[in-house]
Amino acid sequence: MSIDFLALANPGVPGLHPYQPGKPVEELERELGISHSVKLASNENPLGPGPKAIAAIQKALPELARYPDANGFALKTALAHKLKVNTDQLILGNGSNELIDLLFHTFVGREQEVIYSQYTFIVYAMATQAHGARAVEVPAVNCGHDLDAMAAAITPATRLVCITNPNNPTGTFLTKEEVKAFMARVPEQVLVVLDEAYTEYVAEEERLPSIDWLSAYPNLIVSRTFSKAYGLAGLRVGYMVCHPELVSVLNRVREPFNCNSLALAAAEAALADEAYLAEAVALNNQGMAMYEAFFNERGLKYIPSKGNFITLDLERNAGPVYEALLREGVIVRPIAGYGLPTCLRISIGLEAENRRCIAALSKVLG
Repeated sequence: MSIDFLALANPGVPGLHPYQPGKPVEELERELGISHSVKLASNENPLGPGPKAIAAIQKALPELARYPDANGFALKTALAHKLKVNTDQLILGNGSNELIDLLFHTFVGREQEVIYSQYTFIVYAMATQAHGARAVEVPAVNCGHDLDAMAAAITPATRLVCITNPNNPTGTFLTKEEVKAFMARVPEQVLVVLDEAYTEYVAEEERLPSIDWLSAYPNLIVSRTFSKAYGLAGLRVGYMVCHPELVSVLNRVREPFNCNSLALAAAEAALADEAYLAEAVALNNQGMAMYEAFFNERGLKYIPSKGNFITLDLERNAGPVYEALLREGVIVRPIAGYGLPTCLRISIGLEAENRRCIAALSKVLG
């Protein structure tokens, strides 16, 4: 074959590498010939989907020959009621990841700048490069966002600022006061996406009133998902809340039918299942306390987290420990690709899964 497809690609593409997800259980067991492995690598809800979501999926199955509601009327109505916003402030996506990419596709081009923190969600860097924009990565402070430095980095060329709170993969958290003070410094022509994929795991009294800020800051975009606390990662459904005119512009570019029927039905049901959400958060809190106690007892360094994961800093190359854990049938997430080669991110699982991971760590670390 004589065609150089990479040479035909847009200028930012050749330097990209495919996103590396957590290793699937089936792949590990096939490679090592083992069974009964546990996956604590992808920040999934270990409870699985809630009963109301499963019932909604079953009810929607007979209609799969029909296209889904392209506007997601029922889910938007439920979200608007819960969040106390208007439906025209909402846009739905195939996971919040699609919506973040949609923002880039709609508003970010060459010669423009995108600001994000060191040690944050890797998709921002990938999307910036893919769209030919200039990446402005601001050095982290204590493994989290330095909002003062990010505000100072804004120039007339800045189009988008990306903030993840709680941050992935470090779990660090920005307070209401910090984020609100930052927003007050951002010029109105600069869009700010506040990615709150893990906000449900934050204690209610600490959670940011980000939706309430939308009226004061029309350049603010709040991004959330049903993939984490709501247990629907396999269905890929997320949403953004922002100014109606911004939604209108995004809808010009959004793919039609980007949320499938099962995802729409399950998300609407999950949103109403407060008992399930409370159980998921309680389970996460218990698991987090278990890991923290183990790390403290062993004198291991870790990053305190507000998400459904915790990052262990081994203070040496984490690769061999990751590989040794795989041989014990425990899949965690190495995050050298995020610039943290000494760290492993561990998703909070069921109690038995957490105990198995801790036992494996004890064995591997000696």
